[in-house]
Amino acid sequence: MSKLDGNERWKSKMLLTEHVEQYEQRHASNEGKITTTEERTMIRDYILLPHMQKMVQRSIADVECSTNILKRLYLMAGQKILDLITKDLYRLRRELKKRNIKILTEEQSDLVIYHRYYCRGYEERFGMTREVMRSEISLQLTKYASELTTLLREYSKEMKGD
Repeated sequence: MSKLDGNERWKSKMLLTEHVEQYEQRHASNEGKITTTEERTMIRDYILLPHMQKMVQRSIADVECSTNILKRLYLMAGQKILDLITKDLYRLRRELKKRNIKILTEEQSDLVIYHRYYCRGYEERFGMTREVMRSEISLQLTKYASELTTLLREYSKEMKGD
């Protein structure tokens, strides 16, 4: 909606149909190039998943060096979560490529980390603070742990014969 919509003075002005058509075409063509909320979520996840991958890999390496009696269980759980993260990252890469979205460089300005990306020919920036990244990573790791718990419960039911 423009500033002129609803202004009665402009209703009497004459517009050439070609100008109206050009205006409508320009706005119709821009709608497909603007990043949607779903795509922004995908970009955010694509940025966060490699960090999560490194964190889980480090955690697995720490557990391998430990003498904990539940070491094998922790390693199996960590490996399963790592597999889920890798699978999601692969799926995201495919989907972003299909939507013609390319994520490029990372730059830091003050407390915000920006990632440049191209979305259907337009260059944009996506920024997150470290605190937001930490909280999102925590939420997503909780989601993966919940998935693992669900898988364990299903396996347990199968073993019991329920």
